[in-house]
Amino acid sequence: MAEISREYMEQIAQMWNARGKGLITHMALEIENVSSEGVRVRMPFNPDFCVDKDQTLLHGGILTALLDSVFGLANFVTIKGVSSMATLDLRVDYLRAARSRADVIVSAHCFRKTRHIAFNAGNIWFDGHEDAEIARGTASFALTRGDTSLLEAMTKGKAS
Repeated sequence: MAEISREYMEQIAQMWNARGKGLITHMALEIENVSSEGVRVRMPFNPDFCVDKDQTLLHGGILTALLDSVFGLANFVTIKGVSSMATLDLRVDYLRAARSRADVIVSAHCFRKTRHIAFNAGNIWFDGHEDAEIARGTASFALTRGDTSLLEAMTKGKAS
């Protein structure tokens, strides 16, 4: 696999942050590490995402949305020339209750890619508890390639 430049990876990360809408915006995600080997993203604790009165138990849907979004980032970083993508399949195994007031950390990578499909895997844990994984997921994405990648389209849009 051809190595992807650090500058390109940083541009992808900036685009990913700028495009966030809806729930993803409220997650206030922070990219901690981005490389061709994978990405690591932090979601600060948010009591609005909790389902219990003590505000310590995260809703499983939040973890699913988090994985889906971070898988997309891993794909854009790893695969050049993608103009869009869509989640085909997403599986999340919840390994323990997501009960904490700590930030959530997710690590994800693209482990296989073809011209039209990308396959991802990822893990979620609470900050400071890397040995106590709370969920793991896998996904496949349909990739659309065109003359202009999403990054190029976004860059041209800013110049106009």
